[in-house]
Amino acid sequence: MSAEPVHGTWEPRPAARWEDAFLTGNGHHGALVSGDPDDDRTVVTHHTLVRPGEGDDGHRLPPRLADRLPLLQDRLLSGDREAAESFTDGRPLRWVRAFHPAFQVRLRRPDGVPDMEGYRRTLDFTTGVARAAGAGWTSRVFVSRADDVVVQHVTGPGLNLDVSLDHRLPGAPTGLGVGHGAVLTPEGALLSLRARYPGSDLACTGVTLVAVTGGRTALAPPGVHVEGARSVLLLTRVRRHTGEADVVAEGRALRELLGEDPPSYDALLDRHLPLHRTAYRRVTLDLAADPGERLLAGSELLARPRSAALLERLFAAGRYHLLSSSGLFPPRLTGLWTGDWDTAWSGAFTNDANLNLQTASAAAAALPEVTEALASLIQRQLPDWRDNARAVFGARGVVAPAHSDGESGHSYHFSREYPLHLWTAGADWLLKPLVDHDETRGARDPRTAAALAEVALFYEDFLTRTDSEGRLVVVPSYSPENRPANASWGTVDAAMDLSAARHALLTAAAYHPEHAGRWRALADRLPPHRINGDGALAEWARPGLEDSYDHRHLSHLYGVWPLDEITPYDTPELAAAARRALELRGAENDSAHGHLHHALIAARLRDGERVAHALGQVLDGDFFHASLMSAHYPHRHVYNADAAHTLPAVLIEALVQSTPDRLVLLPAPLPAYPSGRLHGIRTRFGATLDLTWSPDGATAVLRPTRTHRIDLWTSAGAEPLDLVAGEDRVLTPKTR
Repeated sequence: MSAEPVHGTWEPRPAARWEDAFLTGNGHHGALVSGDPDDDRTVVTHHTLVRPGEGDDGHRLPPRLADRLPLLQDRLLSGDREAAESFTDGRPLRWVRAFHPAFQVRLRRPDGVPDMEGYRRTLDFTTGVARAAGAGWTSRVFVSRADDVVVQHVTGPGLNLDVSLDHRLPGAPTGLGVGHGAVLTPEGALLSLRARYPGSDLACTGVTLVAVTGGRTALAPPGVHVEGARSVLLLTRVRRHTGEADVVAEGRALRELLGEDPPSYDALLDRHLPLHRTAYRRVTLDLAADPGERLLAGSELLARPRSAALLERLFAAGRYHLLSSSGLFPPRLTGLWTGDWDTAWSGAFTNDANLNLQTASAAAAALPEVTEALASLIQRQLPDWRDNARAVFGARGVVAPAHSDGESGHSYHFSREYPLHLWTAGADWLLKPLVDHDETRGARDPRTAAALAEVALFYEDFLTRTDSEGRLVVVPSYSPENRPANASWGTVDAAMDLSAARHALLTAAAYHPEHAGRWRALADRLPPHRINGDGALAEWARPGLEDSYDHRHLSHLYGVWPLDEITPYDTPELAAAARRALELRGAENDSAHGHLHHALIAARLRDGERVAHALGQVLDGDFFHASLMSAHYPHRHVYNADAAHTLPAVLIEALVQSTPDRLVLLPAPLPAYPSGRLHGIRTRFGATLDLTWSPDGATAVLRPTRTHRIDLWTSAGAEPLDLVAGEDRVLTPKTR
């Protein structure tokens, strides 16, 4: 029986659907592993694989509207609540380029299914290895963080396999220009597959080196046939490119990875493990689950939605999948994975809630790899963000888009119902995890500092209009993806825009003392939040704009989470209004991100019952596939990583919260999990924390790296706490 949480999952059957395939990845390449011994399919993905759009022309640039902005502002400020509906350049809605899979590596057994006795497929979160095994045979797959290659190793007596690369996946365009290559090599064979997009000079090419130990290898177009081998080792890489790929050079690079003769799977794994295992193991959660339940297959646990063992495993899987999908980019809507060319919502980076929720745990859960992936995406796209600011607003600085395919950061996805080009809060939200990371480590990244300065420059140019009392007005303003009950989508003084502008200016001032006076003065001139007639924090601070409560987004509570602008400790009246706004908010279409966003805000407001209810909506709603990747809607409808990647953040926020000057222990404990241990959390005042709790009390061990005084908040209230770098502190707060 397992006395500790299980850091992996397993199933007694192969994956019949790609959604149930176990996932492995290194933030560049990904793999979906079916574990089918008869037709072992490993779908290969890469973060760069997005389909060229039809007519990729000027419509992929931000609309040039700056010369019309003053008139729009005049109309909105004069009370014309429909004015923003015509503030476009007339183009139709255009989605960002869609993410897609590369192909599947197929290993078929021409002589029939091997012995299935004792079959089991497993995924080890600590190594990233997806394994399938039966009597006398084993297949293992991982994606190396050290060598950036998909590695598959099959062993067994007298292996007979047909090996091929197959582009035929759901939704693949019929006009793809597909070309196969197969040549015999001293170690076995080199396979290639090129897929050229219809009407484009862009293509993606995959190359697989097949290294065979024992037996014979023969060409069997479009692949090879292996007869009587003891083991087969496959190394796969994918490139997106223009023109033709140099398959020979790619094969040579793969061959250099083999090193030994015979080639060693263990050597490849040994290079990968320190990078993956160290990151994964930094933080763990133990909910004192039943040891017997910890041993159950993932699909069996999912049938027990209130099991502590399920929540332990989903926490572990969430950190594993978040780490595995972060590298070149942070996670997409589908993480790093898809088995279908028709990926929902283009598999985009959606910046007005989804990416932000998925990366919410990066600082506290000790995953700087995720923060670095987000920072890399931002750095590559800053030139496009500058274009957005100039074209739409005639301003210096930067404006982030609401959607991106990873290639472009231009704001071109908008329509009357979704005037996303008017949204100005995105840069602040995307930079917030980078600021949190700087706080945890006690040093400021110059890239983050430079980006914050550009956000502040934008607000200097944009915030020029005032109301009758001389306060600045955010106009136009947009609250994703909602509208007032009595006005159109583009309005004035959305609560999120006010909070983001204030936070961005004050944070930039902290990073840049030389400009602090100017930027703080600008922040001080922004209007306060408004409390509406229902006693709730209004989604639009402008008087006369009525709230629309039934919506999945909670943009107006941005000041509560992820910011610290509205807290029960510093602004109790606003916190009470925020809590009332949360009570009135509906779930609209039951999206996973809506429920977990609700839970994160409730945790900041110290409402454990509401956290438990929102979390229960996801656990009871059949949102998780057997792979432990999640769906966007209940009953596993629409493959989507929001729930999987956000759930760890919800549990951490319910147990531990920190700012640079405050630690809150057990702010929103979940009654169903009265005992447990959370290990390795990073705080924003520069200490790691281990927390153990039970009905009899709690113990927190702080290991500070900085000498600092903070406020410690528990259920008993607040007290000052002096921390000394290098000196552990043991705290014993009461739990009731």
